[in-house]
Amino acid sequence: MKKIVMALVAAITMSATAVAQEENQQKREHQRPDRTEMVKQRTAETVKTYGLNEEQAARLLELNLKHTEKMGPMGGWQRGGRDGRRSQMDRGDRQRPSREEMEQRREEMQKSRDAYNAELQKIMTEDQFKAYQADMQKRMNEGPRGRHGQRQRGGDNK
Repeated sequence: MKKIVMALVAAITMSATAVAQEENQQKREHQRPDRTEMVKQRTAETVKTYGLNEEQAARLLELNLKHTEKMGPMGGWQRGGRDGRRSQMDRGDRQRPSREEMEQRREEMQKSRDAYNAELQKIMTEDQFKAYQADMQKRMNEGPRGRHGQRQRGGDNK
């Protein structure tokens, strides 16, 4: 009798845990903003940071939307792409790209960034664009891990 009760308690506990995990996953997917909303937020931050006027803001939003479309679909390379499944890279199924492939991708990204900056320069005033370039250079110097080569987490980065 004890074994049956314990088996029932274990089964109920496991099913409750599975339901809770599924609900958490649904909440996370629901909270994820769509691409257009993210572009609008990025544009609004840029407008505020560099003091763009309404006409500049509209042109910048158009540029950001166009540039984002060129980048291709989000997901696939990210954890839990659009369909919620883990990507190939997360599963370890994907082979590492060759040096040539990496170099080609880097060159494509540089061309894309240069084209974006050329269009942005037409939208911003000279002073605004100089401030933008200085900020981008600062970000490049900090690298992907932030200040002093440390990972950026909720803690102190000193």
